Amino acid sequence: MIGIIVTGHGEFASGLTSGLKLLAGETEYYEAVDFKGEDSTEDLTEKLKSAIRRLKDCEAVAVLGDLTGGSPFNMASRLKMSGIHENMEVIGGINLPLVLHAYMSRGMISDIRELLDTSLAMGKQHMMYFHTSDNACELEE
Repeated sequence: MIGIIVTGHGEFASGLTSGLKLLAGETEYYEAVDFKGEDSTEDLTEKLKSAIRRLKDCEAVAVLGDLTGGSPFNMASRLKMSGIHENMEVIGGINLPLVLHAYMSRGMISDIRELLDTSLAMGKQHMMYFHTSDNACELEE
């Protein structure tokens, strides 16, 4: 099984996890790591290490961060480079469709890179700009 860690600034990870649970039910092999205002980057690193340790029995671990280049992404990337888990990947810029796809598809896709590639595509596919045309009709009451 591929373990998933969602991390981000403030309560991003907890909030996204709340949405995931509404759609997918209770989670397993899944951790949410918030980077709160009072946390230092050392605190965040320890939280991430603890989450990775809790997923130690997973064949791979995907760390999904809110902002590419932000502290949660950077600390996770450093942990990946340290070799804390032999099969760990890190991506940034996540949204709920991406996380939902990764969570729901990991039972069918066992290769972590394939899972993340398809999940990234799903996350991008669900982003859109809603706008009305200049010829839009006004709503009638």
